Amino acid sequence: MKENFQINENILDNKDRFNDAFFKRFDLRHNDTPLQLSDTISKNYLFPTLYGDVSCSIAIFHCDYQAARKIMPAPSIKPVKMTHGRSLVIFSCYEYRNVLNVAPYNEIAMTIPVMTDGGLNIPVLSMLLGDKLKKFGYYVFNMPVTSLENRIRGRKIWGLPKNVERIDITHENKFATTKVSVDDQAPYLELNIPMVGRQQEFDIQSNLYSILDGRRLASTTSFKGNFSLTKNMTSLFKKSTNTNSASIILGRGPQADRLRALKIEGQAFQLRYCSSMNACFDLAHTEV
Repeated sequence: MKENFQINENILDNKDRFNDAFFKRFDLRHNDTPLQLSDTISKNYLFPTLYGDVSCSIAIFHCDYQAARKIMPAPSIKPVKMTHGRSLVIFSCYEYRNVLNVAPYNEIAMTIPVMTDGGLNIPVLSMLLGDKLKKFGYYVFNMPVTSLENRIRGRKIWGLPKNVERIDITHENKFATTKVSVDDQAPYLELNIPMVGRQQEFDIQSNLYSILDGRRLASTTSFKGNFSLTKNMTSLFKKSTNTNSASIILGRGPQADRLRALKIEGQAFQLRYCSSMNACFDLAHTEV
């Protein structure tokens, strides 16, 4: 999907598209004040933001623990530990076909699973327990998005590091392929995720950590869908070479260099694909 720099002055009235039982878990309300998107446009969105009929591709790779720690926004936030001095980096690629009050767009959440405030951080175990741990969550270090409106929303409401970039997602030959590029250049990131695998339903609620005006925020993200999984448990015991591979290809430019600095291993730890899921992202519930 190409970059969309247009902001419609009218809020999208599409509440009738969110009738699945998943969405009935959430009570909609407005934020304290409308969001000023430009000198002449402000919108009074409903929250939490609901996402329906979302295609989702997730790629999880090992990366260097110390390199991941360097990009943490505060000493109280530490990457989850894995084996051999590693942590994890997760790329979650979304085609948001239906979004409450907002036009469709594509997005990639680049996150590192973390423990906060001295929480249990035992290699592998903390990641396995994951969302059962109160101080577990995900720190967003980059979030390309195809929509200017959603760049503004993400930065002003949650402090998410969103940038408007081109994100092309295709589904061919049993693979979901995501390519991210800027300024019509060659892709700086390509992910290839199989659409087949062992079936597993996920119904997950997690904390997403971000920084807004120097304040650490925790916001609840939720999703439910049936995923095809490809696991590589042997990667726990043996390091693989750093990118590139069939699953991840890093190109050129500062965005690729930033990812390369994490020493991402080419052999994926886990790959997930869902053709259509439902999701929800709420306003921050905790400020530290």
